Amino acid sequence: MLARLASKRLLEIRQVFRQPSQAFRSFSTALNYHIDSPDNNPDLPWEFSEANKQKVKEIISHYPSNYKQSAVIPLLDLAQQQHGGWLPVSAMNAVAKVIEVAPIRVYEVATFYSMFNRTKVGKYHLLVCGTTPCMIRGSREIEDALLKHLGVKRNEVTKDGLFSVGEMECMGCCVNAPMITVADYSNGSEGYTYNYYEDVTPERVVEIVEILKRGEKLPPGTQNPKRIMGGPEGGNTTLLSEPTPPPCRDLDAC
Repeated sequence: MLARLASKRLLEIRQVFRQPSQAFRSFSTALNYHIDSPDNNPDLPWEFSEANKQKVKEIISHYPSNYKQSAVIPLLDLAQQQHGGWLPVSAMNAVAKVIEVAPIRVYEVATFYSMFNRTKVGKYHLLVCGTTPCMIRGSREIEDALLKHLGVKRNEVTKDGLFSVGEMECMGCCVNAPMITVADYSNGSEGYTYNYYEDVTPERVVEIVEILKRGEKLPPGTQNPKRIMGGPEGGNTTLLSEPTPPPCRDLDAC
Protein backbone atom coordinates (compact mmCIF):
# COMPACT_ATOMS: atom_id res chain seq x y z
CA MET A 1 0.00 0.00 0.00
CA LEU A 2 2.74 2.47 1.00
CA ALA A 3 4.77 1.51 -2.07
CA ARG A 4 1.79 2.27 -4.36
CA LEU A 5 1.21 5.65 -2.68
CA ALA A 6 4.90 6.55 -2.97
CA SER A 7 4.92 5.51 -6.64
CA LYS A 8 1.81 7.60 -7.34
CA ARG A 9 3.29 10.63 -5.60
CA LEU A 10 6.56 10.30 -7.54
CA LEU A 11 4.60 10.19 -10.79
CA GLU A 12 2.75 13.39 -9.83
CA ILE A 13 6.04 15.15 -9.08
CA ARG A 14 7.47 14.08 -12.44
CA GLN A 15 4.41 15.44 -14.23
CA VAL A 16 4.81 18.79 -12.50
CA PHE A 17 8.38 19.11 -13.75
CA ARG A 18 7.44 17.97 -17.26
CA GLN A 19 4.61 20.51 -17.48
CA PRO A 20 5.66 23.74 -15.69
CA SER A 21 2.93 25.49 -13.78
CA GLN A 22 1.55 28.85 -14.85
CA ALA A 23 3.44 30.50 -12.00
CA PHE A 24 6.70 28.98 -13.19
CA ARG A 25 6.01 30.05 -16.79
CA SER A 26 5.29 33.60 -15.59
CA PHE A 27 8.50 33.58 -13.59
CA SER A 28 10.45 32.36 -16.62
CA THR A 29 8.94 35.11 -18.74
CA ALA A 30 9.88 37.69 -16.12
CA LEU A 31 13.49 36.53 -16.25
CA ASN A 32 13.59 37.36 -19.96
CA TYR A 33 12.10 40.83 -19.75
CA HIS A 34 15.44 42.54 -20.29
CA ILE A 35 15.88 41.18 -23.81
CA ASP A 36 12.30 40.99 -25.06
CA SER A 37 10.80 44.46 -24.65
CA PRO A 38 10.77 46.97 -27.54
CA ASP A 39 12.97 49.44 -25.64
CA ASN A 40 15.32 46.82 -24.25
CA ASN A 41 16.77 44.27 -26.63
CA PRO A 42 20.22 43.52 -28.05
CA ASP A 43 19.34 44.91 -31.50
CA LEU A 44 18.98 48.49 -30.26
CA PRO A 45 22.12 50.58 -30.89
CA TRP A 46 23.89 51.88 -27.79
CA GLU A 47 27.24 53.53 -27.22
CA PHE A 48 28.86 55.83 -24.72
CA SER A 49 28.48 59.53 -25.39
CA GLU A 50 31.51 61.50 -26.56
CA ALA A 51 31.99 62.98 -23.09
CA ASN A 52 31.69 59.57 -21.46
CA LYS A 53 34.11 57.98 -23.91
CA GLN A 54 36.80 60.09 -22.27
CA LYS A 55 35.62 58.90 -18.87
CA VAL A 56 35.80 55.31 -20.12
CA LYS A 57 39.45 55.82 -21.06
CA GLU A 58 40.15 57.36 -17.67
CA ILE A 59 38.46 54.47 -15.82
CA ILE A 60 40.31 51.80 -17.80
CA SER A 61 43.63 53.58 -17.20
CA HIS A 62 43.36 52.60 -13.52
CA TYR A 63 43.81 48.92 -14.37
CA PRO A 64 46.61 46.89 -15.99
CA SER A 65 46.07 46.46 -19.74
CA ASN A 66 45.57 42.70 -19.32
CA TYR A 67 42.95 43.21 -16.58
CA LYS A 68 40.54 45.59 -18.31
CA GLN A 69 37.65 43.38 -17.20
CA SER A 70 38.21 44.66 -13.66
CA ALA A 71 36.65 47.95 -14.80
CA VAL A 72 33.25 46.32 -15.34
CA ILE A 73 31.52 47.82 -12.27
CA PRO A 74 32.51 51.49 -12.79
CA LEU A 75 31.76 51.19 -16.51
CA LEU A 76 28.32 49.72 -15.84
CA ASP A 77 27.69 52.52 -13.36
CA LEU A 78 28.66 55.11 -15.97
CA ALA A 79 26.43 53.45 -18.57
CA GLN A 80 23.52 53.42 -16.12
CA GLN A 81 23.98 57.13 -15.38
CA GLN A 82 24.00 57.91 -19.10
CA HIS A 83 20.88 55.84 -19.73
CA GLY A 84 18.76 57.56 -17.11
CA GLY A 85 19.19 55.15 -14.23
CA TRP A 86 18.82 51.71 -15.75
CA LEU A 87 20.82 49.27 -17.87
CA PRO A 88 19.40 47.91 -21.12
CA VAL A 89 21.01 44.77 -22.45
CA SER A 90 22.52 46.76 -25.34
CA ALA A 91 24.42 48.92 -22.82
CA MET A 92 25.73 45.78 -21.14
CA ASN A 93 26.89 44.54 -24.54
CA ALA A 94 28.67 47.86 -25.15
CA VAL A 95 30.54 47.49 -21.85
CA ALA A 96 31.49 43.91 -22.75
CA LYS A 97 32.93 45.16 -26.04
CA VAL A 98 35.00 47.85 -24.30
CA ILE A 99 36.58 45.44 -21.81
CA GLU A 100 36.81 42.62 -24.38
CA VAL A 101 34.89 39.90 -22.57
CA ALA A 102 31.92 37.72 -23.46
CA PRO A 103 28.64 39.57 -22.76
CA ILE A 104 27.61 36.92 -20.21
CA ARG A 105 30.49 38.08 -17.98
CA VAL A 106 28.91 41.53 -17.84
CA TYR A 107 25.39 40.15 -17.35
CA GLU A 108 26.65 38.19 -14.34
CA VAL A 109 27.75 41.40 -12.64
CA ALA A 110 24.74 43.50 -13.64
CA THR A 111 22.27 40.90 -12.37
CA PHE A 112 24.12 40.27 -9.10
CA TYR A 113 24.41 43.77 -7.66
CA SER A 114 21.24 45.59 -6.62
CA MET A 115 22.85 48.93 -7.51
CA PHE A 116 22.25 48.11 -11.17
CA ASN A 117 18.67 48.58 -12.34
CA ARG A 118 17.53 46.50 -15.28
CA THR A 119 14.16 48.18 -15.67
CA LYS A 120 13.28 51.85 -15.89
CA VAL A 121 13.43 53.96 -12.74
CA GLY A 122 12.37 57.52 -12.06
CA LYS A 123 14.64 60.49 -12.54
CA TYR A 124 14.80 60.43 -8.76
CA HIS A 125 15.16 56.85 -7.57
CA LEU A 126 14.37 56.69 -3.84
CA LEU A 127 15.90 53.74 -2.00
CA VAL A 128 14.77 52.90 1.51
CA CYS A 129 17.20 51.04 3.76
CA GLY A 130 15.57 47.80 4.85
CA THR A 131 18.19 46.35 7.18
CA THR A 132 17.55 45.71 10.89
CA PRO A 133 18.60 49.05 12.50
CA CYS A 134 16.54 51.07 10.02
CA MET A 135 13.63 48.63 10.25
CA ILE A 136 13.58 48.93 14.03
CA ARG A 137 13.56 52.71 13.63
CA GLY A 138 10.60 52.71 11.23
CA SER A 139 11.80 52.14 7.67
CA ARG A 140 8.62 50.25 6.77
CA GLU A 141 6.52 53.28 7.75
CA ILE A 142 8.83 55.49 5.69
CA GLU A 143 8.43 53.28 2.61
CA ASP A 144 4.64 53.18 3.10
CA ALA A 145 4.56 56.99 3.30
CA LEU A 146 6.52 57.32 0.06
CA LEU A 147 4.42 54.77 -1.84
CA LYS A 148 1.16 56.30 -0.64
CA HIS A 149 2.24 59.87 -1.44
CA LEU A 150 3.50 58.94 -4.92
CA GLY A 151 0.68 56.51 -5.69
CA VAL A 152 2.96 53.68 -6.81
CA LYS A 153 4.07 50.25 -5.73
CA ARG A 154 7.65 49.34 -4.98
CA ASN A 155 9.83 49.55 -8.14
CA GLU A 156 7.08 51.29 -10.11
CA VAL A 157 7.64 54.68 -11.77
CA THR A 158 5.26 57.59 -11.31
CA LYS A 159 3.27 58.65 -14.38
CA ASP A 160 5.34 61.81 -14.77
CA GLY A 161 8.54 59.71 -14.78
CA LEU A 162 10.03 61.63 -11.89
CA PHE A 163 10.03 59.13 -9.03
CA SER A 164 10.40 55.46 -8.23
CA VAL A 165 10.82 53.73 -4.86
CA GLY A 166 13.00 50.71 -4.15
CA GLU A 167 14.72 49.02 -1.24
CA MET A 168 18.40 48.59 -0.54
CA GLU A 169 20.14 46.61 2.14
CA CYS A 170 22.45 48.28 4.67
CA MET A 171 23.67 51.69 3.53
CA GLY A 172 26.25 51.78 6.30
CA CYS A 173 24.92 54.68 8.36
CA CYS A 174 23.11 52.78 11.10
CA VAL A 175 23.90 55.42 13.74
CA ASN A 176 21.51 57.79 11.93
CA ALA A 177 18.81 55.25 11.15
CA PRO A 178 16.37 55.31 9.47
CA MET A 179 17.61 56.61 6.16
CA ILE A 180 16.97 56.78 2.43
CA THR A 181 19.18 57.32 -0.60
CA VAL A 182 18.22 59.49 -3.55
CA ALA A 183 19.88 58.59 -6.85
CA ASP A 184 19.41 61.68 -9.03
CA TYR A 185 19.44 60.84 -12.75
CA SER A 186 17.63 64.02 -13.79
CA ASN A 187 20.73 65.43 -15.54
CA GLY A 188 22.34 62.22 -16.78
CA SER A 189 25.94 61.36 -15.97
CA GLU A 190 27.01 65.01 -16.08
CA GLY A 191 24.95 65.99 -13.04
CA TYR A 192 24.47 62.60 -11.39
CA THR A 193 24.35 62.58 -7.59
CA TYR A 194 23.79 59.85 -5.04
CA ASN A 195 22.96 61.25 -1.63
CA TYR A 196 22.06 59.91 1.80
CA TYR A 197 19.28 61.47 3.86
CA GLU A 198 19.41 60.26 7.45
CA ASP A 199 17.20 60.47 10.55
CA VAL A 200 14.15 60.72 8.31
CA THR A 201 10.52 60.39 9.34
CA PRO A 202 7.42 59.57 7.25
CA GLU A 203 6.59 63.27 7.20
CA ARG A 204 10.12 64.31 6.26
CA VAL A 205 10.43 61.95 3.29
CA VAL A 206 7.23 63.40 1.82
CA GLU A 207 8.75 66.87 2.22
CA ILE A 208 11.92 65.65 0.47
CA VAL A 209 9.84 64.42 -2.47
CA GLU A 210 8.13 67.78 -2.80
CA ILE A 211 11.47 69.62 -2.61
CA LEU A 212 12.87 67.47 -5.42
CA LYS A 213 9.68 67.88 -7.45
CA ARG A 214 10.20 71.64 -7.36
CA GLY A 215 13.70 71.15 -8.76
CA GLU A 216 15.36 72.35 -5.58
CA LYS A 217 18.49 70.83 -4.09
CA LEU A 218 18.51 69.51 -0.55
CA PRO A 219 21.75 69.24 1.46
CA PRO A 220 22.41 65.55 2.21
CA GLY A 221 22.98 64.11 5.65
CA THR A 222 20.98 64.07 8.84
CA GLN A 223 17.50 65.58 8.75
CA ASN A 224 17.47 65.98 12.53
CA PRO A 225 18.27 69.65 13.36
CA LYS A 226 19.41 68.60 16.85
CA ARG A 227 22.16 66.36 15.49
CA ILE A 228 25.48 67.23 13.84
CA MET A 229 26.50 64.50 11.38
CA GLY A 230 26.76 61.28 13.40
CA GLY A 231 27.00 62.95 16.77
CA PRO A 232 24.45 62.45 19.55
CA GLU A 233 21.24 64.46 19.54
CA GLY A 234 21.76 67.67 21.51
CA GLY A 235 25.56 67.45 21.29
CA ASN A 236 28.25 65.58 23.19
CA THR A 237 27.87 65.08 26.93
CA THR A 238 31.18 63.29 27.46
CA LEU A 239 34.76 63.61 26.16
CA LEU A 240 34.42 67.38 26.13
CA SER A 241 38.10 68.07 26.87
CA GLU A 242 41.49 66.55 26.25
CA PRO A 243 41.88 63.25 28.11
CA THR A 244 44.18 63.15 31.13
CA PRO A 245 47.51 61.56 30.12
CA PRO A 246 48.85 58.55 32.02
CA PRO A 247 51.28 59.37 34.88
CA CYS A 248 54.08 57.57 33.06
CA ARG A 249 54.70 55.97 29.71
CA ASP A 250 55.08 52.42 31.06
CA LEU A 251 51.79 51.78 32.83
CA ASP A 252 53.09 48.64 34.49
CA ALA A 253 55.78 50.73 36.23
CA CYS A 254 53.36 53.33 37.62
